[in-house]
Amino acid sequence: MVNISNQKSVPKKLSFMSIYFLGINGVIGSGTFLLPSVIYRYMNLSAVAVLLCTAVTVSMIALCYADLASRFTGSGAAWLYSYHAFGRFTGYELGIFTWFLGCCTLSAEIVALLTTLKSFLPIFNRPIVYGVAALGLIILFAIINFFGRSLVKFVNNASAAAKILTLIIFIVVGAFFIHKANFSPLIPQAALQGPMPFIHHFGEAFTPIFYLFTGFSFLPIAAKQMNNPEKNIPRVLIAVMVSVTILDALMMTVAVGLSGTKLGGYSTPLANSLGTAIGKWGYAFIILGMLVSIFGVAFSASFNTPSLIASMANEHGMLPKFIGKKNKHDAPWVGIILTSILSAIFATQSYLFLVSCTVLASFIQYVPSILAVVKFEHSNEYPTHGFKLPGKYLIPIFALLVSCYMVTNFTAKTLLVGAVIAIAAATAYFFIKSDRSYEEKHLKWLDDLRLKGEKENKSVK
Repeated sequence: MVNISNQKSVPKKLSFMSIYFLGINGVIGSGTFLLPSVIYRYMNLSAVAVLLCTAVTVSMIALCYADLASRFTGSGAAWLYSYHAFGRFTGYELGIFTWFLGCCTLSAEIVALLTTLKSFLPIFNRPIVYGVAALGLIILFAIINFFGRSLVKFVNNASAAAKILTLIIFIVVGAFFIHKANFSPLIPQAALQGPMPFIHHFGEAFTPIFYLFTGFSFLPIAAKQMNNPEKNIPRVLIAVMVSVTILDALMMTVAVGLSGTKLGGYSTPLANSLGTAIGKWGYAFIILGMLVSIFGVAFSASFNTPSLIASMANEHGMLPKFIGKKNKHDAPWVGIILTSILSAIFATQSYLFLVSCTVLASFIQYVPSILAVVKFEHSNEYPTHGFKLPGKYLIPIFALLVSCYMVTNFTAKTLLVGAVIAIAAATAYFFIKSDRSYEEKHLKWLDDLRLKGEKENKSVK
């Protein structure tokens, strides 16, 4: 990580491969290691087909992000695109939900880490020990972010390497111990009782599978730290989605082949599956890879999430200035504290509930972003650079339909949490004193950017 406190040095930009591994690290998280059992429970072997179907639909949304990333070089992703397309309030709401998404991700990874530890350390089944451990991890991440931000790059790289190596070894080694008999049944009997039971089972599997791919939306947030972001981010998004789809499909197939119907009852499905096939060392290897991987994703979320809320205060004037305060180590200490508090509250919830909240927050990001693609395509504002979305409106419309379908799979509790966040954020917006001078400068900057885009578009023609 570049020391941004040194204003005289020129920060080193991330290369294509660095951005690619950043994307892999963001997408492959705890869900890959813990959710195969849930997915299998609802669709059996057909879960592989549902996974591929979900990957295609999520890729349509990722292509919309690729289109938007090609239009802008600034950091911010969903909230930035919505800000340009629909104004300050929409950008503000999306920024708050992106922060909410980061807190949910941090909490989900901490719960996943402790769930993994429960599988071989029974002491973590005690509520007091579990709660103290969860709070302790959040405080640890906060302290490291206060004083040790240079560790982020190392942890990111170690985490990415661990998860890719773990999955590849699981797939390669596990393939030699597959039993064809485990590929039956193809689909649960309960799902074959009629159209509605099938739709229910499909939807229950679709949501956790969707979680396996949601991390791609974080990739454009640090666009300013990348080389040629308007060209590299679209290419990386496509490369990451293809790579993750292949890995997840092979992982799910091997897991079913190793365990069959037993897979649905495992709390650590990949570790239990390989352990059953080759013994304790296989179980221990997967567990170790999981712990390093999950710790890395949680640590990354604890680093990125406070930076987002601080940037909304400092760079965009959307939140009170004190939220953007930084210490001598250039760490957004107020943002770190607020993120830690909200994450600690969420860490009291179940892993599957946090997964559902994460998917909901992602859905809320996707819809305005997809609509932004349609608007920019229609108005020809902010022309693309090096990436052209095929089919014009076809992919955005399909992506929008998929996003809207997600609403039917959320529980009332999850929707209630989303509504509370949206209403609380909207209420706070009207009580926050806006920096009028900033708004005037920003509006002028937007006009200049729009004019520049129009000139570039004319020159291309």
